[in-house]
Amino acid sequence: MALLTVKDAAFSYRSKKGVEKHVFDGIDFSVERGEIFCIVGPNGCGKSTLIDCLLGLNKLEAGDILIADKSISEFKARELASHIAYVPQNHKITFGYTVLDIVTMGRTYEQRVFEPPTEEERDYARKCLSLVGLSGFETRDYSKLSGGELQLVLIARALCQKADVLIMDEPTAHLDFRHELNVMEIIAKLVKEQQISIIMATHFLNQAYYLENAGVNTRVALMSDCHFGMIGTPSEVLSEENLLKVFNIVTEVASTKDGERKYIIPLYNEK
Repeated sequence: MALLTVKDAAFSYRSKKGVEKHVFDGIDFSVERGEIFCIVGPNGCGKSTLIDCLLGLNKLEAGDILIADKSISEFKARELASHIAYVPQNHKITFGYTVLDIVTMGRTYEQRVFEPPTEEERDYARKCLSLVGLSGFETRDYSKLSGGELQLVLIARALCQKADVLIMDEPTAHLDFRHELNVMEIIAKLVKEQQISIIMATHFLNQAYYLENAGVNTRVALMSDCHFGMIGTPSEVLSEENLLKVFNIVTEVASTKDGERKYIIPLYNEK
């Protein structure tokens, strides 16, 4: 049984003057345990809006989102938090909490107001830090971390929710090349070894190929013109023909010398 299923989803924004802006329609997909579902497409195609719908922040105009065959509209916020965790693209730091405090906040949806975390919950937070390679960071000042470290802490906090599905919106958008690779290595490891399921919106198309190259169960949805044009493996979806059609750029899908790893080389814009 799929952990999350989207059926014929549609969404539009409406202004105060009643003007409608159609964002997407006819969106259908499901996510199984131990797989990563990448949503790719041009700026403004609706990726982030779709993610907001998956998080319950936007209400669909039509269709439904099912979690274990139950509509997302039937979940209370606390209940939904046990099924879906979110790793944001941007995070505003308001106070110099310790890293352990931040990760333990992933358990707050199960606590009463002003109830402190138990030692068992803090131990689980330490385990989550270990899973992302940050053992020993517990007492570090959260506000003084590097961008790459900060992103791994946010992933650890999401893991601490014990949710079935992690949703990530451009998880490496502000990272340098080294830290981007580090985050992708952690994501691949979590999916393969912990059977975590991830829905990830990204502009970096080679990340989908990286995951496929790493042996991760990966599917890609190519989003454009208000719908998913194609869903499949990176090798099936991220072809030179499809990238020309959707992004209007000429690319070459190349392989390493051993032929085991694929990657995309952008060549030039099609005039």
